[in-house]
Order: sequence, then C-alpha cells, then structure tokens
Amino acid sequence: MTTTAPATAPSADARALGLAHYAARGVLEHVLARHGLTFQQQVVLRAAATADAPQTPDDLIIQVQVSLKADPADLRATLDELLARQLLVEDGAHLRSTDTGHELLAAVGAETAPLSARIWGGIPAEDLAAAGRVLALVTERANTELAALTA
Repeated sequence: MTTTAPATAPSADARALGLAHYAARGVLEHVLARHGLTFQQQVVLRAAATADAPQTPDDLIIQVQVSLKADPADLRATLDELLARQLLVEDGAHLRSTDTGHELLAAVGAETAPLSARIWGGIPAEDLAAAGRVLALVTERANTELAALTA
C-alpha cells in the first residue's frame, strides 16, 4: 500500500513529530506486548545485544538514558527485569544478551519488518533524506536545550 502526502502537506512541527512518533511506537508496542516486552525493555535489550563490546550495567544505563531521557532508576529496574527473565546475563562486571534475548529480538524484528515496510514504503528517498536532516537538527537542538535546563 502506497500513500502519498496531501498536496498541501502540513509543516513539520513538534505536534506532527509527536504524532508520527507515537503512531509508530504504538505499532511496535503492540508487537512487543505479544512477546511480553515493554518498549523500554526492548530498547535496553537491543542496546546490550548490539553493543560493540560488553557493557557494564552503568555504561548501558548511561547509553540508554541518553537516547530515551529515562530516569536512571527506572532503567536499573528494567535491567533487573531483563536479568530476571534471563534475557540478559551478568558476565563478570558486564552484561550480555543471552541466546533467548537474541532470539526474542529476532522474532520482534521479523514481526515488525513487514509493518515497517508498509509504513515507510513508497516514500521518496529525497523526502526521507530531507526528513532525516530535519530530525537530526531538531534532536541536536532539543538535546542542547535539555542540557541547559538540567545544568
């Protein structure tokens, strides 16, 4: 299914960004719920599973906190949940994803791939590139503003 933007497409703004984010996240969370995962659990598990090198719990929390802007105490609780489910395991001072964790991420990825293809399919490459540039700039500016507010 290919859809096109209306001839008079609305300007991108915070509301449009939020609506797009929550619509796409809603699709992902629907899939995650079938696998007994929350959005935050999936983000933490994916960060551990895709890290170039094993992460300490503190390193993993910092990495995810930068992305999600989540409370470190909540992320610590998420780590504990993933450890209890044996999706992550302690390996000395580091955490690593278990085979079960990797299999779960693969299953979620396989289930979301066709959904993502329908959501993103048919959007011209130049539109995606422009949107990517705008979103990178908005992210940079928002992170700067947040840093100033929390300094």
